[in-house]
Amino acid sequence: MKKINTMILALAASGSAVAGGMNDDPFLFMLKVDKLEFRDTNEGTALVWDAQAWAGKDLNKLWLKSEGEKGEEGTEEGNLEVLYSRAIAPFWDVQAGWRHDFRPTPDRDWFAIGVKGLAPYLFEVDATAYAGESGRLAAALSVEYEYMFTQKLILSPELEMNFYSKDDEEVGVGSGLSDMELGLRLRYEIVREFAPYIGVNWWNKFGNTADYAEAEGGDASDVEFVAGFRLWF
Repeated sequence: MKKINTMILALAASGSAVAGGMNDDPFLFMLKVDKLEFRDTNEGTALVWDAQAWAGKDLNKLWLKSEGEKGEEGTEEGNLEVLYSRAIAPFWDVQAGWRHDFRPTPDRDWFAIGVKGLAPYLFEVDATAYAGESGRLAAALSVEYEYMFTQKLILSPELEMNFYSKDDEEVGVGSGLSDMELGLRLRYEIVREFAPYIGVNWWNKFGNTADYAEAEGGDASDVEFVAGFRLWF
């Protein structure tokens, strides 16, 4: 059945568990690495990660999320989120907590609140609003879809966007739509829990974010070929 893997994961995260006709609410744990990949960039090879873990019961869970990028000169971007998550509908959670951006420096801390789940037509959506120091506001949107050629061969287009209310020149972020990323990855699930993939990734920085990057000698846009793997347990 189409998208069966995604629906199994979403049901585990927010649905009800039923065993033998009786409600069951065990304590569960999951670790999922959506991306662990190498990218061929204009500035050399970069290692990119996007991982999350949760622990809890049917309605209430503790989530950890982290994503970032390590280039030739060390970690260039990186953050960690610690969130309380509560199921509010089948396949939908509301999440709130703290995000720490440890790269680039100086580091930034944010209060986070958002939703995560399956939209109509089985689009995976993760949308979060942030409030930081000095009246800074931000928002992030991630949308992913999976098209199953076979039970093992899966094509996954992805979209990510970040918005900021204020310029923050120290970390190279401009107000408005700061950056956007589009990716297309083709993975093969050797087993359901492990899948290598290849793909292509395009990103673009906008406005002052692009100006800050170019002033530091960097790029405002790039197309990258990627190779990595996805796993969960």
